[in-house]
Amino acid sequence: MEATLFDKTFRDNEGNLAIAQKPNLPSIVAGIALLLLLTPIEGKLRLAVTAIAYGTAYTWAWMELFQGVNYFRRSLGLIVLLGAIGVWIW
Repeated sequence: MEATLFDKTFRDNEGNLAIAQKPNLPSIVAGIALLLLLTPIEGKLRLAVTAIAYGTAYTWAWMELFQGVNYFRRSLGLIVLLGAIGVWIW
């Protein structure tokens, strides 16, 4: 039986719904770094934390875009990657 668009979009190779998953290392590091950016740090430390936040966000998005288990996860990676690039350029 051929997989439907819903299956290709939201199911993994085993047929399980795969919309959310446990966070991987890049998403954990990016989340912590982004939270640190909400604190009043300045100077070189802020620059370093910003680089870590965006670097790990790019890494996570790139991994999802090319290794995501379904179209939804790959689309999410593309959206985050474009958003991170847009914020960086802005």
